[in-house]
Amino acid sequence: MSNLLFGAYVICVMALFAYGVNCYFMVWRFWKTYRKESGRIRQLIDAAQPIFDDISTLPHVTTQIPLYNEANVAERAIRAVAAIDYPAAKHEIQILDDSTDETCAIIDQVAESLRRDGKDINVFRRTKRQGYKAGALAAGMKVCKGTYIAIFDSDFVPNPNYLRQMIPPLMADEKLAFVQARWGHLNTTHSVLTQAQGIGIDGHFMIEQSVRAFNGFFMNFNGTAGVWRKQAIYDAGGWQSDTLTEDMDLSYRCQLAGWRASYLVDVVVPAELPETYTAFKSQQFRWAKGSIQTAIKLYPQVLRSKAGMMAKVQAFLHLTHYSIHPIMALLSVLTLPVLLTLDVAVPWPLMALCMFCILVAICGPSSLYLTSQIATKSGIKRIFFLPVLMCIGVGIALSNTRAVLEAIMKVKSGFVRTPKRGYLKKTQYRVNASVLPLFEILLGLYCLVSLYHYIDAEKYMVGPFLLIYACGFLLVGIRSFRESFQQS
Repeated sequence: MSNLLFGAYVICVMALFAYGVNCYFMVWRFWKTYRKESGRIRQLIDAAQPIFDDISTLPHVTTQIPLYNEANVAERAIRAVAAIDYPAAKHEIQILDDSTDETCAIIDQVAESLRRDGKDINVFRRTKRQGYKAGALAAGMKVCKGTYIAIFDSDFVPNPNYLRQMIPPLMADEKLAFVQARWGHLNTTHSVLTQAQGIGIDGHFMIEQSVRAFNGFFMNFNGTAGVWRKQAIYDAGGWQSDTLTEDMDLSYRCQLAGWRASYLVDVVVPAELPETYTAFKSQQFRWAKGSIQTAIKLYPQVLRSKAGMMAKVQAFLHLTHYSIHPIMALLSVLTLPVLLTLDVAVPWPLMALCMFCILVAICGPSSLYLTSQIATKSGIKRIFFLPVLMCIGVGIALSNTRAVLEAIMKVKSGFVRTPKRGYLKKTQYRVNASVLPLFEILLGLYCLVSLYHYIDAEKYMVGPFLLIYACGFLLVGIRSFRESFQQS
């Protein structure tokens, strides 16, 4: 039994090591390609600006804003889209409203005001929220006027020059399915949680998405702040709601069908970060479950595709990234039994190798996040929030483990949108409470007990990792429990 436990422990460590090493690869490829490719795209956009002086040459663009009970942010998003610098005669705004609360009245009032100002704006409402966001986007696309379709979630605030930057690459390359912009942040300084999230989002958008786009790997549309070619959506089979990440699903299907994707790292669209731990966990749960659902659905097709071997490896690591959370949860549980049941002393070279692999696994993401802060020139102060991000990343492991298991076991669940506090703060949207925070607290205490036993046994190398695990589970568990109690 002791050898079996230790074997499982080593497998977990090596799996995390593989994902950690890939972070270093991402950082290397970023610095290798970022300046050249981003510079080329900037030149393309600058050279294309004269076309905006002649309305007759411009393509028709539809901007879709899918909404569901977003009273705090709906008006801000709609007015920001209406303020985009693009001829009103060539810019259709579709508000895809599935709301059941006061959001409907707010939308109708704003839409009527903008129509009086000459904007082409329409509100679409369905009798049933079938297919959730994917269903709403598909329904709007059936009647939209645009050759290109821009999409914004309700908490995003695009700049007026957004379409001037996003449309030229699509016009220059007829095989380009979509272009994705980088997410910025409206409320980074709200709390320690939002500071940590901002670093995590920067790591994904500044480094990972740049590397995927600039090196010919599969990349995903992030559900918002992007522009699609309508024909590419049709060619890939349209929006589908059989996963919780309809954006990733469609992105991969388009690229498997022969279309390409591009990323405009210098186009930044600010958005709101979740301000509560329960809202953040709900968002991560949806992304984790949807990613694994997409992996199960599409990765066999990726393997059969003509993509290069490195592209296939990166697609696997991309689609299965959230599997690190059940691995971390299992590792935290195994650590103490391994110590207590191992009959023979583990040779120090093997133990040192395990510790080295764990160190690489932990420092890999940190190197990626650190690089993103350097590249975005976000300031040295934000780096001090890296330990918080590490703890939170561990702390959501139980919640995301449930998400991964549900995806593997094909458990159906609805699309739970992330509550937005917004600038109005008039309506308080919440995520349903659960008993999971109690288990997170218990696991955190268990990690503290494990830490005590390892120190008592003079196995000091494991100590820092167990401390991170204990702090992560206790932080996320206690804060989530407090938020659940406040809702009751």
